[in-house]
Amino acid sequence: MNRVPLIDRAHTTPERQALLNQIHGAFGATPNMFRAVANSPAALQSMWAAFGALGASTTLGAKLGEQIAVAVANRNACEYCLAAHTALGRKAGASADEMAAAQVGHASDPATQAALRFALQVVEQRGTVDASEVQRLRDAGFSDEAVVEILAHVALNLFTNYVNVAFDVPVDFPAVKLRPAA
Repeated sequence: MNRVPLIDRAHTTPERQALLNQIHGAFGATPNMFRAVANSPAALQSMWAAFGALGASTTLGAKLGEQIAVAVANRNACEYCLAAHTALGRKAGASADEMAAAQVGHASDPATQAALRFALQVVEQRGTVDASEVQRLRDAGFSDEAVVEILAHVALNLFTNYVNVAFDVPVDFPAVKLRPAA
């Protein structure tokens, strides 16, 4: 049972309604996570802006962003984000096998593997990573801009994972089973 109300976009303040209408337009539905976050218009605006900024226009592209999201979600045992980002990853062009591998931090592409490794190290070590880990990303072909974007994806996904786990938000995407870390 969710621990905060899920805001109904048809019965809320104009400020919340405007943001929820944008989200509904983007997804064709209003995902429960956004409805939970809508309890705070400031938090909703922040989250929605971050999703927009880190969308397909980054140097990473949507597919890698979604692969990072499923790796972080799986590591944080966030069933909501795992389900949502697996579906979004498939829409971004990732195969089911690529998304399943990313879930446990693996990829056949060396650059993607480096990004997933870094993302999971940031999560596990709460941001305390060695300079050699940043260099490993550069060696895999990532620019400084892309390195920062990888970290931004991790940070956004930590926020969304914590929202969904702490508030027990009901999953409204096709379920994906959590997997033990490899």
